[in-house]
Amino acid sequence: MTMNLARWQRTAKQFDAGRLLSLAGATVLLLGGLFCAWQAWLIADQGRATARVNQARDQAVQVLAAEIARERTQLAQALAGVDPVRVQADPAAAAVALRQRLPQALQLELYSGSLDEVLHANYRQFGYAKAAQLMAAQSADGVPPMQTIPHGGDGRRLSEVLPVGPGRRPVAWAWIELPFAPLQRRFDAVPPSGGRLVLQQDGDNGALALLSHGSIAGEVEAVGKPVPGSTLSVAVAQPGAYIVLTQSLALALLLALLGLGGGGWLLWRRARARAPEPSTFEEPQVSSVSEQRPPRAPAVPRPPAARPAPQPPAASPAEVDPGIFRAYDVRGVVGTTLTAQVAKALGQAIGMVMREKGLREIVVGRDGRLSGPELAGALADGLRAAGIDVIDVGAAPTPVIYFAAYRFNTGSCVAVTGSHNPPDYNGFKIVVGGETLSEGAIQDLYRRIVEGALDDDGQGGLRHVDVVPDYIERIASDVQTERALKVVADCGNGIPGAVVPQVLEAIGCKVVPLYCEVDGHFPNHHPDPSDPHNLEDLVLAVKQVGADLGVAFDGDGDRLGVVTKDGEIVYPDRLLMLFARDVLSRQPGATIIYDVKCTGHLKGQVLEAGGSPLMWRTGHSLIKAKMRETGAELAGEMSGHFFFKERWYGFDDGIYAGARLLEILAGDLEGRTPEAIFATLPKGVSTPELKIELAEGEHYRFMEKFKAQAQFGDATLVTIDGVRADWPDGWGLVRASNTTPVLVLRFDADSEAALTRIQQVFREQLLRVEPGLKLPF
Repeated sequence: MTMNLARWQRTAKQFDAGRLLSLAGATVLLLGGLFCAWQAWLIADQGRATARVNQARDQAVQVLAAEIARERTQLAQALAGVDPVRVQADPAAAAVALRQRLPQALQLELYSGSLDEVLHANYRQFGYAKAAQLMAAQSADGVPPMQTIPHGGDGRRLSEVLPVGPGRRPVAWAWIELPFAPLQRRFDAVPPSGGRLVLQQDGDNGALALLSHGSIAGEVEAVGKPVPGSTLSVAVAQPGAYIVLTQSLALALLLALLGLGGGGWLLWRRARARAPEPSTFEEPQVSSVSEQRPPRAPAVPRPPAARPAPQPPAASPAEVDPGIFRAYDVRGVVGTTLTAQVAKALGQAIGMVMREKGLREIVVGRDGRLSGPELAGALADGLRAAGIDVIDVGAAPTPVIYFAAYRFNTGSCVAVTGSHNPPDYNGFKIVVGGETLSEGAIQDLYRRIVEGALDDDGQGGLRHVDVVPDYIERIASDVQTERALKVVADCGNGIPGAVVPQVLEAIGCKVVPLYCEVDGHFPNHHPDPSDPHNLEDLVLAVKQVGADLGVAFDGDGDRLGVVTKDGEIVYPDRLLMLFARDVLSRQPGATIIYDVKCTGHLKGQVLEAGGSPLMWRTGHSLIKAKMRETGAELAGEMSGHFFFKERWYGFDDGIYAGARLLEILAGDLEGRTPEAIFATLPKGVSTPELKIELAEGEHYRFMEKFKAQAQFGDATLVTIDGVRADWPDGWGLVRASNTTPVLVLRFDADSEAALTRIQQVFREQLLRVEPGLKLPF
């Protein structure tokens, strides 16, 4: 009986264990079924959600188009009442009368129907964007599209060009600037329906996000829906849905049915089962000793079969927008294409590249944008997860971050910066082992991220260091001005404002700060000195305080802009002439690099100063790579990047370049004013960038034909970036845009006659390749 009871107890224990396992299995299956049912509902609703957001986009396009059409109707009615004879006789008086009919106009100017005064203008003073829009209007089949332009006082404005007078040959063209606020109110009033609406300005360099509102869960579509009558478009980000299954409704429903059905069946079996009752057995008789079989030897337990070691789950590829991986950096819209998750994955990818090169420490810093702390922190987390030690220098200009990589002998750094882009942008400039990553190296980071080839178990360290005092001391120990120049420094509320006044004072200047309070909203004007509109306040301040010079910096401090007390903008290619003269006085025969957009006068100036000029492709990372290859002592770009190897480190530094400029101006042996020194630098007449729109991919095919067929006689051809033809008195350039299907053209010459001649040569060669091509000049 004792043996039967023990056997029953063992059976009961086994039964209880089985019931527990059955209950656990049923629970897992039911929860899995419910999860799959939820996923099926999300998948089924996804199409409706997409339709709702697309409907919101269409509504926004209709609302904006109606507002633009309303504005155009008012403008057309006012222009219809203008006497063409009076316009031709006295354009200034006609403009004043027209302003009275259009009180909403913020600015209004009249130009002749032939636009001769625009074609022969100095575009650096007139404005490249204005000239391009006027000339595009002249060649347009209908009313040219309305555009938006940046403006320091109120953020943005709308710009419109309309004909004055009937027919295809108007007697004049009206340039009108209108407030952007009504359009913004219309856009903000459209509900995003669970997604995100983004108002964009379409251009040669891609779409520029102007406004956005709604959810930030999804990613913005690559191409928005155009707003009729304008260069604007509306893009959407679909509402985020946590869908982890393959997006097949049938599969999700099948899994839900299997989970719920299997769980219900296990519960039904469990309910029917009963615990075993103890049975009554007779205790077996023990036979005589002689009849007993010898006891069996106890079984030797077999070792359990070796199981394979559990493998860590493969990292799932991160969902990132490939469009943020640009030729020279990583850049996107915060909260849409650029998130903390993307920043961390980028840090992991950079960390793996560093480890493969045997590098273990990196400097990380950020500019003054509001998103900087979160993105820089996530980037540092990713680097540390990859086993890299991080030196965090905090908020600092990009050149200070580059300097820190030399100061701490890391050879690697990442500047978290949106540079001169709008406030909702941010990005990453990356240096690994002394090499600024670009093109293929940038794409390699993207490949690592999407393939999930990232380490996440590293133990990298973190320390915080203030390197700004060392940066200021390093410059002041090398650069000093012979006399105290009075300088207005416009930092556009970017991060250079925390450093520039101290640097310029340390080298001996009297500094008048303008917009040096760091504010990521950029409330006064956009921090981009390449746009003349952003220099208007600086020109005014220099005149008001009687300063010797005005200097301006972009959002992260690696670009420089300059204005004189007379209000003249001294463009970067002319500044490079002055820098080349100075460097070559100590380094005769040195190589001086400049990009394809610089004036043709630059080559002659370098040769005259005893140097070796070298034209190269545009892009700060490409220029730095060419400097390392050639051992160049100086380089510069038309965008305002300057690279000093002589007495400095060879990276682009607008703050150091500003100090070197003031040293040259204050140390002139003849005691000349800055205006007199700049007057020794040659300048000519030029056009803004002109664009020819083609079908997708057609612009590349056109350039292939153009390179093969075009003939420019005795001109010197440069084909490293499109086709540039240089003559002794000027040059022309045509190239395929890398971002949109357009051809980009630019012309520069010593005189208006030379400019006209060069344009005619290019016109003939372009039409030779494609007779029906519509030219903007």
